[in-house]
Amino acid sequence: MLQTIQAQDISLEELQENFGLQRTTDSQFFREWQDNLPSLTDEEKRSLERVRSNYFNLVNRRPLLEEGVKMVVLSPLLDFAGFFQAPFSIRTETSVEIAAEDNRVIVRGRIDVLVVQQRLWILVIESKSTKFDVMAALPQALAYMLYDLKSDKPRFGFLVNGREFVFVKLQQADVPIYGRSYALSIDRANELEQVLAALKGIGQLFYSHPNSTTLT
Repeated sequence: MLQTIQAQDISLEELQENFGLQRTTDSQFFREWQDNLPSLTDEEKRSLERVRSNYFNLVNRRPLLEEGVKMVVLSPLLDFAGFFQAPFSIRTETSVEIAAEDNRVIVRGRIDVLVVQQRLWILVIESKSTKFDVMAALPQALAYMLYDLKSDKPRFGFLVNGREFVFVKLQQADVPIYGRSYALSIDRANELEQVLAALKGIGQLFYSHPNSTTLT
């Protein structure tokens, strides 16, 4: 019997059972979020301090809901990282549907923000309210990243709830495997700088790929 699951309701266990997803224990699998990161300029560091100040000013009054997270934290980070400029393009609220190989399970959902540069390389931005643990977005983001996964080229995800940030890498091997960063926090000194540097570093991977094809 065909089962349909909304992406926001799926669990890591269901992704493992139906799509073969596995988390790798190889510490070298996902180094892109911490190795050889570009240096930030003084202007970029000052801009990040403004983001932090804006965030704390607003969150001290009431928890930021999803749209507030996008406006106050996510949008500036994407801008500073260059994702609003060529060769990148932005698709928002994109519908996706993935089916297990035996076609017994279909996962449907919408991506909050989808940054696309190459046909097989996708950066998923999954924004959550500050009231929720950022890791609550992981199964949903992985479900989206599994969409049409037919290449061994990696896909990268970025989970943010305004307070915390997690990077995710997904790649097809014998089965789809993923790794993730620990949760970086806007509360800890210099970690917001690492978030921006990692976003810029991952973005540079797209520029350097020899067979770049921009989606329209």
